[in-house]
Amino acid sequence: MKKRSLLNQPLKAIPGFLLLAIASIGFTGCEEEVVEDEGIPLPVLTLKKESAALEFKYLGSIEGVENVQIRPQVDGVLEEIYVDEGQYVKKGQPLFKINGQPYVEDLKNALANVDLEKAKLRKAQTEIDRLKPLIENEVISAVRMETTQADYEVAQSSLAKAEAEAANMRINLAFTTIKAPVDGLMGRIPKSIGNLVKKTDGEPLTVLSNVHEIYVYFSMSESDYLYYERMKKDSTSKKMNPDVKLVLADGSVYNKVGTIDANSGQINRSTGSITLRAHFQNPDTLLRTGNTGKILMEQIYPNAILVPQSATTSIQDKRFVFLLKPDNTVERKEITIEGRTGNQFIVSGKSLNENDRIVTAGLEKISEGVKIKPLEQGHLLSQN
Repeated sequence: MKKRSLLNQPLKAIPGFLLLAIASIGFTGCEEEVVEDEGIPLPVLTLKKESAALEFKYLGSIEGVENVQIRPQVDGVLEEIYVDEGQYVKKGQPLFKINGQPYVEDLKNALANVDLEKAKLRKAQTEIDRLKPLIENEVISAVRMETTQADYEVAQSSLAKAEAEAANMRINLAFTTIKAPVDGLMGRIPKSIGNLVKKTDGEPLTVLSNVHEIYVYFSMSESDYLYYERMKKDSTSKKMNPDVKLVLADGSVYNKVGTIDANSGQINRSTGSITLRAHFQNPDTLLRTGNTGKILMEQIYPNAILVPQSATTSIQDKRFVFLLKPDNTVERKEITIEGRTGNQFIVSGKSLNENDRIVTAGLEKISEGVKIKPLEQGHLLSQN
């Protein structure tokens, strides 16, 4: 009988274990395909220069540009209150009325004294007129005229004194109506009608504030002040913004910018700080005397290198990023931080350069020399 080769047999006639053996022989004979390792896929950021601001905040207190205590200039019973607390008043507008009857009587008495002194002066003048012809005709001696002339001068002085007292009484009577010295908003009014008010009262009748413009007083440490002064005069690009902002108590930023226009001129020895004053326009009178806020000062970096804080690691007191090399391996690089803006670090140009690439996430997965597959930031966000 003729022998049949296995290769000539139909596949279904060949046992399974033989098929596996044949297949393994065939694969062993083929060349193995090598797959290149692309590295760990992680997001990277290409650095570029951009504008940034380093912020400094200081707690401040707000006062109107004109903040006037209204006090009585005469003593008496408070008869009328013409305005209410919080009301806006104009310069010259009546605010309070003190009972003026005692001052009316004082003025009448002073005017009566003026009339009396005028009569005495006329009498002295009449005496001089009477003696002149007698002296000229040598009926009486000239000594008599000197005495009469002295009496006339005394009468003149007495009249002037009486007129001054009358003028003072007019002033006191006018003081019984207390008027607004400036435009502004009425403060709290602690007195009520019928209360006795005096010039010596420790508490004013009210405080009148002109708040169309306001001052914000704030303090900074001696070291901050020295830095601020240097940065104002610095010829480099890192200059202090001459405009300052005001952060209100609710966290919002006031819609007007201000300028620092004065300082206290000396360092407080007990606190080691200096007080500065910022000036703001307040046309809508939103801000009032007694409000608080924070002065926001900015140091401008027109060409800053910014690095997300999340893209850094900390070892002791040093900060590092993973810098991407051309072959996509990473290098741990120490950076020098000049400040913070939002959630980013402002990094010194000596640490990193424009167009450098850094890893921004998954830092715990890599170490020095590890290869990664760079992903764009947008690709990472789309996956999240």
